[in-house]
Amino acid sequence: MSAIAHAGSYYAASANDKVERPRLQESIEADVCVIGAGYTGLSAALHLSESGFSVVVLEAARIGWGASGRNGGQIVNSFSRDIDTIEKTVGKEQGKLFGQMAFEGGQIIRDRIAKYNIQCDLKDGGVFAAMNEKQMGHLRHQKQLWESHGHVNQLELLDTKSIRNVVNTERYIGGLLDKSGGHIHPLNLALGEARAVESLGGKIFEDSAVLRVDEGDSPVVHTAQGSVKAKFVVVAGNAYLGKLMPELQAKSMPCGTQVITTEPLGDDLAASLLPQDYCVEDCNYLLDYFRLSGDKRMIYGGGVVYGARDPADIKSIIIPNMLKTFPQLKDVKIDYAWTGNFLLTLSRLPQVGRIGKNIYYSQGCSGHGVTYTHLAGKLLAEMLNGQATRFDAFAALPHYPFPGGHALRVPFSAIGAWYYTLRDKLGL
Repeated sequence: MSAIAHAGSYYAASANDKVERPRLQESIEADVCVIGAGYTGLSAALHLSESGFSVVVLEAARIGWGASGRNGGQIVNSFSRDIDTIEKTVGKEQGKLFGQMAFEGGQIIRDRIAKYNIQCDLKDGGVFAAMNEKQMGHLRHQKQLWESHGHVNQLELLDTKSIRNVVNTERYIGGLLDKSGGHIHPLNLALGEARAVESLGGKIFEDSAVLRVDEGDSPVVHTAQGSVKAKFVVVAGNAYLGKLMPELQAKSMPCGTQVITTEPLGDDLAASLLPQDYCVEDCNYLLDYFRLSGDKRMIYGGGVVYGARDPADIKSIIIPNMLKTFPQLKDVKIDYAWTGNFLLTLSRLPQVGRIGKNIYYSQGCSGHGVTYTHLAGKLLAEMLNGQATRFDAFAALPHYPFPGGHALRVPFSAIGAWYYTLRDKLGL
């Protein structure tokens, strides 16, 4: 039995697959060694296995133990910085390529669920909710932007009356419905993808933290009790990579977000809160996000702890926000509360690239990872198959170290968040 358990989340308690995979205890070989059994690693492993590569996945803890198994479970299109921001860096022509990729991750998720019959409570529809006219203006621009990149017949602006039919609260003046958005049980999605990898001959080892990687023509990945010799290595540790690859640490910062889950609400109360069963996120810089689970619990998340320290009392951070949105829940019991880390970059865009000749990585989803990680796995697989165009587009994005270096990245980021939070409150 592994000594490492999943976080005490609703997702872990309701996981479809509680079977523990073995620890790596021998020296083996494979075409590709993937470090990390979260969405990026599993997506890459599955695409590579489908392409005929032999794949070994090494996970320090459990499948989906990090952000992939703890997140809000929302399928949100585009990236943490939208297509127009990317265009300002790469130009209009290259921006079209990012526009084409911005809506692909969600489709990959749906394809995986259908192809491998993954039971993860998939529901369609996601809403961006505006608290003031400035945010509503942003959503109008977002609709126009996304439609200009081919995302047509999916978006609907909601006025004050319309959004009340979607979210039973007085907090929002309007919103934007993305019919191709949606939500899932994130850990069950990861576990289903892991089973799909194994069904194609891939091997997954848990409780097998990587201690070092020996670079070379055939790199060797070492754990405490075994090793994997491979032609390629994919590094997919994200916020939980630690100091394994120091060159990936300087331009990123782990951050914590908090989630709570109520007791089951019953059909009537659940339907009165979210009548269409869509997931919702607001438009604030430090945003709230919420949805109903498959068994009609309210899953409500938000808050950011820079530097990924676990807060002393998660409920005290999230419950007040939940009650501002839904005062109807004031007497409802909270069954689960947990925190999880995501990896933040200064640009808020993912970091993609290569170390040496044959070690590839993708990290730094900056809180927008459910869809991007699935795209990233496909791009990594394309790269190893000799199709580099889309991988190279991400690899060419510029990245910078946090101001003040490693020691000051947390306070500087917190000051920036305070500033933008104040602007949100003032509607500026």
